[in-house]
Amino acid sequence: MPTESPAGRRRPADLLFDPLLGLFFTRGRVEHIEQLTPRVRRIRVSGPDVRALSWTPGQHVRVHVKDVRAPVWAGMLRDVLRTYSVWSYDGEGLELCPLDHGDGPGAGWARSLRVGDEVAFRGPEGRFVLDRSAAHHLFAGEETASVAFGAMLRALPEEARVDGVVEVADPRDRLPLPRSAELRWSFRGDAAAAESPSLLAAVRELDLPPEPGVAYLAGEARTCQAVRRHLVDERGWPRRSVLVKPFWTPGRRGMD
Repeated sequence: MPTESPAGRRRPADLLFDPLLGLFFTRGRVEHIEQLTPRVRRIRVSGPDVRALSWTPGQHVRVHVKDVRAPVWAGMLRDVLRTYSVWSYDGEGLELCPLDHGDGPGAGWARSLRVGDEVAFRGPEGRFVLDRSAAHHLFAGEETASVAFGAMLRALPEEARVDGVVEVADPRDRLPLPRSAELRWSFRGDAAAAESPSLLAAVRELDLPPEPGVAYLAGEARTCQAVRRHLVDERGWPRRSVLVKPFWTPGRRGMD
């Protein structure tokens, strides 16, 4: 069980710093933590400021993963902010599901969180959102895409057709996605997720309707581009119908 944090105790300096912090970040406190998979924790953040948010399924927040009261130059914000898709938002609390993928600042932040800790973030924001007008929705991505996909799938009307592939290293990495029976799970084992040939191959095998719908591609940047080329060049999908959200790529600072 998560342990309680002394984060509720306020230092005298906080009384001066907090109003300034509120100009740049929404702040909440960790209400609940649950281990969904061996590498994913579901973190619920709540508080008065969190109740004032506006969110569309698929959007993300930019979380401050360092000591938020430490001085930071504007150019260094990329070193302290990490992007996380919102798993759900019910008007009272916001849920994030960070993936523990190594030793980056974001992974360390997610591992260290305890109930009662403060979380400061920007957003929600982003244009990688559900197109409710489409009759057919195609999803393709790996572990880092699963959270955004979960929110979008949850918001789809029942009559909408869903196809897609979600690639993970191991069956234990599968998140409880809505409408998962309509998706194909691909397991790459010890192979690298970057430029994954197995995800592209699985998308190629999908029996898609003759008329294009809307495709949502998210995860590692180069893999997303390969799937996009397949849909546009080989399947004849219009470029405007393929939405791409690159979350990470090897060696890219700020995307760890």
